[in-house]
Order: sequence, then structure tokens, then C-alpha cells
Amino acid sequence: IWVLSFDDDVDHPYGDEDEAALEAEVNGNWTPQEKALHEARLKAKAKRRVRKSSSRSESLSESLSGELADGDSYSPKGKGPVPNDRKSRTGKGRGLPKKGGAGGKGVWGAAGMVYEVEEPDVKDPNYDEVAQGDTVYATVVPELDERELEKTVNPIVQEYFEHGDTKEVQMLLKELNLGHHKYEFSSLAVSLSLEGKASHRELTSRLLRDLVGKVLSESDMARAFDKILKELPDLMLDTPEAPQMLGQFIARAIADHALPMAFLDRYKGKVDCDHARAALDRAAVLLSMKREMVRLDNVWGVGGGLRPVKHLVKEMNFLLKEYLVSGEVKEAERCLRDLEVPHFHHELVYEAVVMVLESKGDTAVKMMCKLLQAFWKIGLITVDQMNRGFQRVYDELPEINLDVPHAHSIMESFTDLCYQESVITKQLRDSCPSRGRKRFVSEGDGGLIKN
Repeated sequence: IWVLSFDDDVDHPYGDEDEAALEAEVNGNWTPQEKALHEARLKAKAKRRVRKSSSRSESLSESLSGELADGDSYSPKGKGPVPNDRKSRTGKGRGLPKKGGAGGKGVWGAAGMVYEVEEPDVKDPNYDEVAQGDTVYATVVPELDERELEKTVNPIVQEYFEHGDTKEVQMLLKELNLGHHKYEFSSLAVSLSLEGKASHRELTSRLLRDLVGKVLSESDMARAFDKILKELPDLMLDTPEAPQMLGQFIARAIADHALPMAFLDRYKGKVDCDHARAALDRAAVLLSMKREMVRLDNVWGVGGGLRPVKHLVKEMNFLLKEYLVSGEVKEAERCLRDLEVPHFHHELVYEAVVMVLESKGDTAVKMMCKLLQAFWKIGLITVDQMNRGFQRVYDELPEINLDVPHAHSIMESFTDLCYQESVITKQLRDSCPSRGRKRFVSEGDGGLIKN
């Protein structure tokens, strides 16, 4: 049995008669599957011949078109029309793309084509008369209501109390759409500072001063203080000193030109609330006392690390002198806490010891020891601050001795007393410098030094 291999891509050298004879010869020996495969290959070969015939010259195509008047596809072997043939039956066409390459899927036009601006069609369902012309796109921030404003402003103010940067607050407020609730930022900031420290109120006054003219106006500020005056009875539930503090806020804001000068005049004879009247009276008194000054910079006292060192030293000196006169430990404690400089408490220890060395009598020694003992027991002055203050005096004792001849002996007695009262440690007491004394024998011994 001869096995013949038919390749679809290679033309075999057999003619039509030979193929017919070969088919008749081996047809009886083929299985039905081989027979079907052979017929399929013959059909594929006939299709390839039709494709090759379509690329002949136009003259041959025109001559063939007359013979194919019945509309059947041309078959070079005369086997009839080829089924499912998508080629042109007329034989025309050169196989070039449609529209010169300007048509087809994913094509916007021929190369080099320039489109002109098309006028909008009025009949277009997406036509918008307002949008015609220059279209401007902008990010729209929704306006905050009262609840969202309070939730957003509280973290900003609390964070500002930590860093104290007014420019950052301005940047954050410009990103928000406060709308007609813009004035409420000032009232919320003041309300939060009333519950905080004196340094927080000082930072709030600076913030109000820097926001006027950039984020808020004087009318917004006046509207905010009007609201605070109405809410003053509620604020007193948490802060009993709210009327006096609010009066200081108003006086500071007027001095900083954050509030108009006529703010107090609007309320003359028109206030029914006693607390609001007390706040306005406090502001009027402060403004009358400081009329010669441009700003009431010290209205909140001297507190925090925002003040110069010289001012802090001056305040601590005044605190100690007032204590020596009054003897009130509680008042001295309150004044020291109001300064809000726990890292600078060693200066108080230093100034207290120097005052003991420069004083006359034992009264100052006992009172200063009592004060340091009280501060030590309540934890207001730590071990580190206490040791640092005494060590500074130890280092400067030779210079102090020039003005106070008995400084070494006074220092020794004071350190012993402080150790007995558990104010300082034994190690700190033993490190106190003592001046060595040279004792001589009588004149008849020749000035020898006694061992």
C-alpha cells in the first residue's frame, strides 16, 4: 500500500487526470476518515488557486467576467463555484485599504489631516448654553455646617497650642470653606483657651491678631466676641474666672487692632447680664490703664518658654521677694506654676540660695528652706532641677565670696539644714565647697603653720 502525503502549502506535480486516476486506484483501499481528509485537502487547494487567480491582470479579469455572466465564482479547474468565497466575483480591485487608509477601526483619519474646530450643535442633547466659551474647572469644597466646623476646628486649635505657628493655621483655614460660619472659629478658639493655661490664652491672642486682615475681618471678630458674651453664663460653669479672662481678651484684641475701637461703646447702657457687664468693665479698665502703650503684651502674665530669659529671672526674683514679705507658700506655688517653665525651675533654686547668702539673720534661711521643702514634697521642683540650682551656686561661690565674705560658712550651714529637712541629698551636701583656713601658732613660734 502506497501512503501519499498531501501538504497544503506545496503544489504537487500531479495533473487533474492523474489525480482522478490515483483517486480511483486507491479509493477502494481508503477508510472513510482518510477519504474525508483527502476531500478536505482538495477543497483547500482549490481555494488557494482561486486566490492566486484574483491577482492576474485586468485584461484577464475582464475577459473572464464575460464568461461568468451567470454570477458563479470562477474556478480555474472548472469545478463550479467555490462556496463561502468572499473575494470579488468581478475580479476588480487592487487590494488597497479603503478611503486611502483613513477608514477602519481605531483610525481617526488619514495621515496629515487637520481637523477644524466644529461649532457646537444646538440639537445635540449634551449642548449647554452656559458652558459655551472659556470653560473653567475648579475644585469645589463643600461648606461646613456648625457640627462639622467644631469637629474640624478643635484639632487645629489644639495642635496650634503645641507648635504656636500662626501661618500654618492660616493655611489650614484657607483650605476650608467656612462660609458664613467663619466668625465661629474665633469664638471656638477663645472658648478652648479659657479652659487651658495662660500660655494658651497668649497664643490665642496672637492668633486673633494675625488672622485679622488675612482670613477674618474686624466685623467677623466683633461678631465672635458678641457670641462669647452671650454664652458667658455657660462658660462660667467650667471656668468661674471667665468674665475677667474675656475682658482681658477684649482689651488685648482692641490694643492689637483686631477689634474696632468702638466695640465697647456699642454696649454702654445696653447690657443686662451681670457677667457680660463685668467682662466689659474689665476691658475698659485695662484700656484706660494702658492707654500709652500700643499693645497689652503682658495681659496674660509672663509664662512659657516664649518669653525671654531676663523676664523669667525678673519674675522669679519678684516671686521670692514677695514670699519673704508675706510668707505664703500657696501663693508662691501658684505664681511659679503660672510661669509654666518647669525646665527653668533651677533658676528659682539658684536665686533662693543667693538670697540666703546675701541676707542678714536666720529668718531668710529658715523661710527659703521651708519653701524649697514644700516645692520638693509636692513635686514642683525635681531632683535634677534642685541639684542643678545648688551646683550653679557652688561654681560661682568664689565670686560671691568677694561681695559676701562669710559666704562659705553660710553655705555650709544652709546645706546642712536642707539635708536635715530632706531637701537635698547627702551627695549634694558633701560636694559643697569649703574654704581651707590656715591657722598659725603664736608669734614666738616663728610663723610656723600648725599641722
